[in-house]
Amino acid sequence: MEQERTTPPNNHLAMAIISTLICCLPAGVVSIVYASQVNSKFIAGDYQGAERASKNAKTWWIISLAVAAAGIIIMLAIYGIAFIAAIASSEF
Repeated sequence: MEQERTTPPNNHLAMAIISTLICCLPAGVVSIVYASQVNSKFIAGDYQGAERASKNAKTWWIISLAVAAAGIIIMLAIYGIAFIAAIASSEF
């Protein structure tokens, strides 16, 4: 028989909310949905489900941050190329 756990896994709700507001809305919303399931599954006795929801919440807020970082890098590259092109054509 599996020993009953006393503390729920980390729900990652704070990072899910932060990544939704600051980074990538769609992935952040998915993270919030999973994060909100952690405690309710734990209370219902579904410890494995709570662990899965916790891992999914973490995965999705990391994806949200990665998408935002990639977007920033692409934006900086575009502005950098435009800046270099402006200097090269002496229209700066």
